[in-house]
Amino acid sequence: MKIIKALLDFVTMPFRAKPIFFNSVISHMTANPNYPNPDIPLATLQLAVDNFELAILAAEDGSRTAISARNDSETAVTLLFKNTVGYVNRVSNGNITKILSSGFTPSSQPTPRDNPVLAITDGPHSGSAKAKTQTVDHAGAYQWEKNINSPTGVKGPWIAAGLTTQSTLIIEDLAVGTLLEVKVRAVTPAGLTDFCAPVSKLIN
Repeated sequence: MKIIKALLDFVTMPFRAKPIFFNSVISHMTANPNYPNPDIPLATLQLAVDNFELAILAAEDGSRTAISARNDSETAVTLLFKNTVGYVNRVSNGNITKILSSGFTPSSQPTPRDNPVLAITDGPHSGSAKAKTQTVDHAGAYQWEKNINSPTGVKGPWIAAGLTTQSTLIIEDLAVGTLLEVKVRAVTPAGLTDFCAPVSKLIN
């Protein structure tokens, strides 16, 4: 499982947005029992943020020197908060509640993606389709059935489409524009499994 961490997303924030975010972090971490001994004291962080805000104001006259000083101040304060992220991640040890209490943004867990039991994609050429199912433990074979719905919506009967030892099947000689439906079940030492829910695809 991916370990949740505090992010460095503030690095790419516009410089005018950074003081707001940094002050919020300081507010969250002040008297926070989760973070009793920051590597960089909160007073040091606050002083750096205050200096950065003053540098932003001083640079509003467009002076190249003032703008350069503002940029230097931004680099310095951003580095301090990068180091603070390292402290938060070390102390929180992946606990999202603790990370949220710091004011930093936590990373998110990837959403598990469930593979479909059966999927149909285009086959190797026009008028064909490739069906693929999840493998079943100890399956010796897979029994496939299909039906064809005509372009006018007339549904054909379910008929055998093949018996394979692999979990894939290429179905050919299909008329373009028809709707193919496929279902499959596994042949195991314990007997036949139930057919899966049918899956359909328009033939190209």
